[in-house]
Amino acid sequence: MPGRTIIITGASDGIGAAATRELTAAGEKVVVVGRSATKTAAVAQEVGAEHHVADFSRLEEVRTLAATLAERHPRIDVLANNAGGVMGDKTLTEDGHEKTLQVNHLAPFLLTHLLMDTLLASRATVINTASIAARLFGRINLDDLDNDAGYNPNKAYGDGKLANILFTRELQRRFGDRGLAAAAFHPGIVATNFAAGSTSILRLVYHTPLKHLVLVSPEKGARQLVWLARTSPGRDWQPGAYYERKKVASTNRQAYDDALAAGLWERSLDRVGLPRA
Repeated sequence: MPGRTIIITGASDGIGAAATRELTAAGEKVVVVGRSATKTAAVAQEVGAEHHVADFSRLEEVRTLAATLAERHPRIDVLANNAGGVMGDKTLTEDGHEKTLQVNHLAPFLLTHLLMDTLLASRATVINTASIAARLFGRINLDDLDNDAGYNPNKAYGDGKLANILFTRELQRRFGDRGLAAAAFHPGIVATNFAAGSTSILRLVYHTPLKHLVLVSPEKGARQLVWLARTSPGRDWQPGAYYERKKVASTNRQAYDDALAAGLWERSLDRVGLPRA
């Protein structure tokens, strides 16, 4: 299936950049989206790809990005919501949301919704980069999505990644019968600049000698994203599922709570200023 349009967010570094290189080499038309103008342009120039810059801590930039992508691409075959990260001390964005929640969940949730007409018309695949942190740290409370009751960077990140999985399942439930296919995956613990600015204990894994013992390369971490992007949902993988090592995997028990998935969807619509159905 060469020459399809694949949009990858968080593509200026790490597994996003690695997936961009591999997919472009396979003949796909990748659109590179990143936060850093310099790094995003460098990756795009390296592979000869179109690129856009957007900071997901600003929802207005997500709206601008979506409008630009919809105008430039009447067909989008794959949307890979890969941007995200673990933060430091609790910070509210200019939109009034806890930054970890917004960058990891609310921004990709909004981007996907704003591109929905194009995605449905294209019978697209939506890939959400989740994490094992959903299982280790996640515990979502719909009445305290910003973790006001007791902020911890690990829990905030785990909640964001758990939200990615819940979003995947609810996206599939609501739009699967209209041709959309969604999947979430854990890329492994990848050797990148992840957690560099965080106070999370995760930085000890990513930025100390421990990384040589437990981390995988960005290229290896990108393999599942590439696999999901280049294979057929329903035949090669199960839509709506969460994957580790290209296999359906178990995760946080909250990820299988249908009422929680629906509730998070509705609360997220409210948070990003979209009407409930």
